[in-house]
Amino acid sequence: MSDSDGAVMIDDQNANVSEWIQLPAREDALGNRNGRLQDAPTLLPMHDSRFVVHPDTPAASVEQYRRLAAVMHQAQVDRGIKTVMVASALAGEGKSLSATNLALTLSESYRRRVLLIDADLRRPMLHDIFQIPNLAGLSDGLKSESMNKMPLVEITPQLSVLPGGRPDRDPMSGLTSERMKRVIEQASARFDWVILDSPPIAVLPDGNLVATLVDTVLLVIAAGRTPYAAVQKTVVALGRERIIGVVLNYVDEKVSPPLHYYYHDRPPYPEAGLAKSRT
Repeated sequence: MSDSDGAVMIDDQNANVSEWIQLPAREDALGNRNGRLQDAPTLLPMHDSRFVVHPDTPAASVEQYRRLAAVMHQAQVDRGIKTVMVASALAGEGKSLSATNLALTLSESYRRRVLLIDADLRRPMLHDIFQIPNLAGLSDGLKSESMNKMPLVEITPQLSVLPGGRPDRDPMSGLTSERMKRVIEQASARFDWVILDSPPIAVLPDGNLVATLVDTVLLVIAAGRTPYAAVQKTVVALGRERIIGVVLNYVDEKVSPPLHYYYHDRPPYPEAGLAKSRT
């Protein structure tokens, strides 16, 4: 349904989603009421070849994210998962990069409706990746005493982003609130995929709280950088049963050749995936 401003409202027969989330009209996101998406290519992260939409991204990296998306797609077919948290043990392992590339691949290659949420409320990053304003977002919506809708930025007709908003030094109350739970539930009802970029698990409790609200977790590990103890601590904190797979990032292909398959240890589908990327 639409309101008088032309904003598209998330419609759910089982919940009053318009109480929580609002998807702005595309012209609002572009700052031009008569604009079209193709008139603003900077909404896609074309400024950096680490992202799969960049023309200079190595084909091997693009293919690895397609393989990862294929594993996620099969998991959705088999188990009905829709909400995924992308996590890492420490900061700087490339989880925001991986979350963005997974969202781009699912939305562009699979033509699925994807919502990418910046749930790293202490240090939000997605607004920098997409070069969009961060004047308001998830953090502001969770702290607001009113029932203001949370604005989503429409990057393409298939991909929307909910920025983190103003950094919050203590986001615990918001992340554990009923409002946070309902935001994810209602976003899941509106989108084919909801992907959350989380805080690092081994150093902050925030990500573990978010993990209880999603269907599964994708763990990102920086090859040759992340201490084994930090990875082990993260797996224990999350619970092995929550982790659908692992992305091995920053791989030196001179030392180790590219992987072409995902590891899997439990039938009937590959629940544990390992992807390699040079990005």
